[in-house]
Amino acid sequence: MKLGLEGRGVVITGASRGIGLATALAFADAGAHVAICARGAEALGSAAEALRTRGAKVCAETCDVADPSALASFLASAHSALGRVDVLVNNASGFGLGDDEKSWRASFEVDLMPAVRASRAVIPWLDAQGGGAIVHVSSTAALAAPAPPAYAALKAALTSHAKNLSIELAPRRIRVNCIAPGAIEFPGGLWDRIKQHAPDRYAAMLATIPSGRLGTPEEVARAIVFLCSDAASWITGVTLWVDGGTHRSIR
Repeated sequence: MKLGLEGRGVVITGASRGIGLATALAFADAGAHVAICARGAEALGSAAEALRTRGAKVCAETCDVADPSALASFLASAHSALGRVDVLVNNASGFGLGDDEKSWRASFEVDLMPAVRASRAVIPWLDAQGGGAIVHVSSTAALAAPAPPAYAALKAALTSHAKNLSIELAPRRIRVNCIAPGAIEFPGGLWDRIKQHAPDRYAAMLATIPSGRLGTPEEVARAIVFLCSDAASWITGVTLWVDGGTHRSIR
């Protein structure tokens, strides 16, 4: 199966670790050039070097996506450095896991609004290439209860935004989809920390997964790359669950 991603320009937010980094590496392995951003300079530098070893043209900038001007500057740099933008992956998350003002603000300002702003910014560039793809990284929490209220609500908003945008942009050959990962485990990530410090909570989550294990960033990344590829050319407006069957267990 040909993905048709060679030489294409891909922009990914929140890409210095976890799902974002795995996605950037997967695109590079498919022959794409990649622009990434994150807040931490050290991890971002390591990610950029890993991408360059795969032969990709790379643009990497520190960026707080909650700052509209910083996000706009990163996107402009990405377009200039790559020479074209064909794909946008909105992956940044504020992980607002509480029900207080701080959690709601983080979820709104990091999960939702940067995806809205970045999508708006790249649409003319996708048009210039004759089409393209946008993917929002949502979560199974968007349809789960109980779930962290702020995080779940704003992830649900992403799925709604993607669906509406997909209908608007379909005549322009711009596809918009969502990925809804379940519990994803990687060194230093949320579920790795829970496994170490709250094993009962980890075991409770594991018990809800019919596949019997948590997922990996690479498994989510492969799904994102597929949705952005020519192989998915007639798929738009969907939310693809990547969760080992967890959604069957959601009440």
